[in-house]
Amino acid sequence: MNGPMILTLATLGAASILFVSGKVRSDLVAIGALLALMLGGVLTAEEALSGFSNSVVIMMIGLFVVGGGIFHTGLAKLVSSKLLQLGGASDTRLLIMVMLVTSLIGAFVSNTGTVAVMMPIVVSLAMSARINPGQLLMPLAFASSLGGMLTLIGTAPNLVITEILVSAGYEKLSFFSFTPIGVVCIMTGLLAMLFLRRFLPKEEEGGTDKQSGRTLEELAQKYQLTQNLYRVQVASDSAIRSKTLRELDIPAQFGLNIIEIRRKISAKNQFFKTINQEIAGPDTMIESEDIVYVNGSFEQVRQFADQYDLILLDQHAAERRADVQVEEQQEGEQYATRDVGIAEVMLTPNSSLIGRFVKHSGFREKYRINILGIQRKEQYLLHHLKEEKMRFGDALLVQGTWQDIALLAADQSDVVVVGQPIEESSKVTMDQKAPIAAGVMLLMVLLLVTEIVPAVVAVMTAAVLMVVLGCVRNMEEAYKTVNWESIVLIGGMIPVSIAVEKTGAAGLLSDGLVSALGSYGPLVMLIGVYLTTSIMTMFISNTASTVLLAPIALSAAIQLDANPFPFLFAVAVGASMCFASPFSTPPNALVMSAGRYRFSHYLKVGLPLQMIIGVVMIVVLPLLFPF
Repeated sequence: MNGPMILTLATLGAASILFVSGKVRSDLVAIGALLALMLGGVLTAEEALSGFSNSVVIMMIGLFVVGGGIFHTGLAKLVSSKLLQLGGASDTRLLIMVMLVTSLIGAFVSNTGTVAVMMPIVVSLAMSARINPGQLLMPLAFASSLGGMLTLIGTAPNLVITEILVSAGYEKLSFFSFTPIGVVCIMTGLLAMLFLRRFLPKEEEGGTDKQSGRTLEELAQKYQLTQNLYRVQVASDSAIRSKTLRELDIPAQFGLNIIEIRRKISAKNQFFKTINQEIAGPDTMIESEDIVYVNGSFEQVRQFADQYDLILLDQHAAERRADVQVEEQQEGEQYATRDVGIAEVMLTPNSSLIGRFVKHSGFREKYRINILGIQRKEQYLLHHLKEEKMRFGDALLVQGTWQDIALLAADQSDVVVVGQPIEESSKVTMDQKAPIAAGVMLLMVLLLVTEIVPAVVAVMTAAVLMVVLGCVRNMEEAYKTVNWESIVLIGGMIPVSIAVEKTGAAGLLSDGLVSALGSYGPLVMLIGVYLTTSIMTMFISNTASTVLLAPIALSAAIQLDANPFPFLFAVAVGASMCFASPFSTPPNALVMSAGRYRFSHYLKVGLPLQMIIGVVMIVVLPLLFPF
């Protein structure tokens, strides 16, 4: 072992430890490893930066933009909702349809994006069929990874092993080279889930059939809204009159959320039932005799009323105007009408909101939406929300117009709307750009299959068309669709793999692998490669696992004088089929809170599934790609 090899292995070991700990962002770890190898003289500047011009990285950027166009136009939601309706009310048919539809979409777009689109639809269908959403959400997450094995562009590991094979002088993998393996994975996963679903949460387990709160009343009860809802009326001499909410800054001063302002709209009609129900925004001006709905503790509301000479109405009293009594509203109706509604949203794994204070979230400024409550595990946070830091796994109850909630749902980079009432979340409208997005995607697939142009050209052409034809609003929106952490991670780790090969570290590691398993034949070596990848991916990202292990698997195959294809495919499949932990893949983490899963659910369902697919792949890979 020479100096550069020692530095490379040390850097690789340190990066792996940081990946596993999760205390440092994965993209920062990749850049740090890159700098260490460059400063240590292992890599030249050109070699260190080569990852960011690699065709895999460019294709990933293009695929994110294409996926964004498919999501923003509502195409994915339209297709999936129509197909899922075929499942009816049967839990078995719904499970099969959810997994098949998700696998199909996952073959062309990122698995995280696929789950983000499918979650609201699946939750709505589950509640309509009186099935606990927990019975379907974990299969949904697993199916998104299974479907990624169907095509070249389905998942990053597929692109990585293709690039490594081409760089080594082997035949290029085509768009559908992965399809036979993907079909086997999907069929195996589907059959296994039909048996393993018995370990998923059922309706009778603690009333979990109600926990998603898909009706207005259920959401209101779940977050105890009516216990914290108060009304104050503005007197004619009140100091609050003729001021905007921005000027008053009530949340900052009193820790209260202004839910709505009720106002008479006609002097002829004195019923408060005919007044406007408008979501309170920064520019909303308070007028005399307005009734202001506020959410917060009684002490804060009383302080607010005393300071501005407001009339604190009885919490359960009906509103009156000119001695005419109005009927009391049912629970939840104070928060929603035909125009205004409430919804539950989940933070995505890569959400920029994670770690940010509620007061700095921009929900009110960007979407005109109020945050009414936060569910954090089994705890409900309802007061002093502006000082709360948002965490991954939090469920947020928000209120706004249905139009603004739909706008929030369309921007899936930070949140996923999972708790809209059934009657709203089941409404799927087809944007006029959806047929164009479908055409662009079909063009991309056609170019990739026919290989008229290089794959990277086909993907980038489709990405540009998505922007030019308006499927993605503009370049700023296109940039937002890209998961830059993943891009930087791949761009930073590819040169690390170059260093592993350049210094002879790959040969050293493969020598160890061959000396330990080579005497037992290529089949045992294949098992070792698959298990190593599968175990490593439980702790670090599948992309990083593939980038690190693929060169070693290739060297091991060459030393055995065996066909490298089954070994490289074993790395790709082992990296993608990781279900035993809620944090091994973003889809697994995304459904954890929404499905109310515990870590034990992943061990009972995900670990057996991961093992079953591993056994099947060890048998199938040598049949498809003989040694």
